[in-house]
Formats: sequence, structure tokens, C-alpha cells
Amino acid sequence: MTENNQKNEALFMQLIFTFQTAAWQQMGKIKNPLTDKVERDINQVRFSIDMLDMIRTKTQGNLSENEKMYLDKVISELQLNFVAEVNKDQKEKEQGEEKKEDKTQEESRKEEKKEETSGDTEKTARKEPKKRAKKQPKKK
Repeated sequence: MTENNQKNEALFMQLIFTFQTAAWQQMGKIKNPLTDKVERDINQVRFSIDMLDMIRTKTQGNLSENEKMYLDKVISELQLNFVAEVNKDQKEKEQGEEKKEDKTQEESRKEEKKEETSGDTEKTARKEPKKRAKKQPKKK
């Protein structure tokens, strides 16, 4: 391998590593060094993986075996983690909807109990005047 080929292979690997690191940051797996925060942006992850896949397609037949294996491994690893993150988001969304539904049902039950209680109070209030009418005369 010539010196120029070695340099190009190293630069190619660095390019792939750049997109890989960006995808990890976008998935929230590693901190963004600029903000020092963990941030998630699933749409950006999809874009980074698509860019790597496009590079694989455009360079097909022009990569060394080492470059091809590295690129395939990176794309595969990112795709698996991407699917896991999307599934995690979906589960969290479903759990949030279930909690919201449970909360709505709980509030409905409380309202029903409140209405039942207020209905009992009205019945009791109507009966009380009758009880008061039957007061015993005072003894002398």
C-alpha cells in the first residue's frame, strides 16, 4: 500500500468515525462536547445513518476490505441502536398514554363519588326538617 493510499484510508476512517460519533451524540448515548449535555434528536440520527449508507453505496467496489468491514460494522451497530431508541420512545409514549388514560378514569371515579356524596347530602338535608318537626315537648 502506498503512502497516499494509507493517508486516504486513514482519512476515510476518520470521516466514518465523525458520522458515527455524531450519531451516538444524537441518540443521547454520549455527551455533546460543545454543550456538555446529553441531547437526543432521532431525526438527526436517521440522517447520520443515511449519510453513512450513502457513502457505502457511492464507494461500493472502491474500498479496501478493511474499510468495507469497518463501514458495514458501524452502520449495522448504529441501525440496531437506532431501532432500540425508537422502540424505547414508542414504549414511553404508550406508557404516557396509559397513565393519562388511568388519570382520566381516576378523575371520572372521583367525580362520580362526589356526585353520589352530594346526592346523599341532599337526601339527608330533606329528611332533617321532618326529624326536627317531631321534637319532644319540654318537661316541667
